[in-house]
Amino acid sequence: MKFKHFGRYLLTLAFLIPVCLAFSSDVFAAVGAPEPWQMNMTAGFSPMKARLNEFHDLLLVIISLIVVVVFVLMAYIAVRFNAKSNPVASTTTHHTLLEVAWTLIPILILMGIAIPSFKLLYFLDRTPNAEMTVKVTGHQWYWSYTYADSGALTFDSTIVADDDLKPGDLRQLTVDNALVLPVGTKVRILVESTDVMHSWLVPPLGVQLYATPGRTNETWVEVSEEGTFYGQCNQICGINHGYMPIMIQGIAKDKFPAWVEAAKKKYASTDGAAASTQLADAAPVR
Repeated sequence: MKFKHFGRYLLTLAFLIPVCLAFSSDVFAAVGAPEPWQMNMTAGFSPMKARLNEFHDLLLVIISLIVVVVFVLMAYIAVRFNAKSNPVASTTTHHTLLEVAWTLIPILILMGIAIPSFKLLYFLDRTPNAEMTVKVTGHQWYWSYTYADSGALTFDSTIVADDDLKPGDLRQLTVDNALVLPVGTKVRILVESTDVMHSWLVPPLGVQLYATPGRTNETWVEVSEEGTFYGQCNQICGINHGYMPIMIQGIAKDKFPAWVEAAKKKYASTDGAAASTQLADAAPVR
């Protein structure tokens, strides 16, 4: 009887825990960052990342089926046509049906991969009715952000040294001034560089674009929920390449105008240039 009641308790807990987490999802902000011993793709917090994960899952199924089929064929050949089972080898050199099959099947597989791949590339490349524009400028070795629709608000974003990290900060991923974006807003991202090639990569949002000197590249992003999302430059851009993190904070759309006004005051300087000062009281709480 005791064991029976214990089993009921376990079933009750198994039901209540997901329900509690679902109701408390709006209390705990999402965090898009790598995890220890992570085996799967990074969780997605944007429509782009959701489609990238779907395409990854499709490829995983196709590749797994290919591996299984090839393994079964090789095992069958090893058992059926070894010297002991088949002492007299066949002298057949051509088999029309077999040659047609192993030509058409790979073509069909590649077409099944190419069609959704091209659709995904078009979806990632096209900026659909952007509501705001942010210019990202890569430097050795930090980022500068300019809100083109907010009075050319500009500030620098640099890595926080290990000695200055606060409890909860992620080492080599935390920056002094994060890029703040409103949730549910299509944002055009313009990426450029002032020196060498950089790469603006934010895996949780499914966005990556090279910062190339002398040209401006364009992509877009839409944060789907509030939280903090991390990335890094993955282009070998010099000696401090590994210390050029990206930190994005998604806040509610109705809170974004207030943040912009507070940011203008915090980042303002006497000569009109951007000042790399902390925005602890204006930034959203993580």
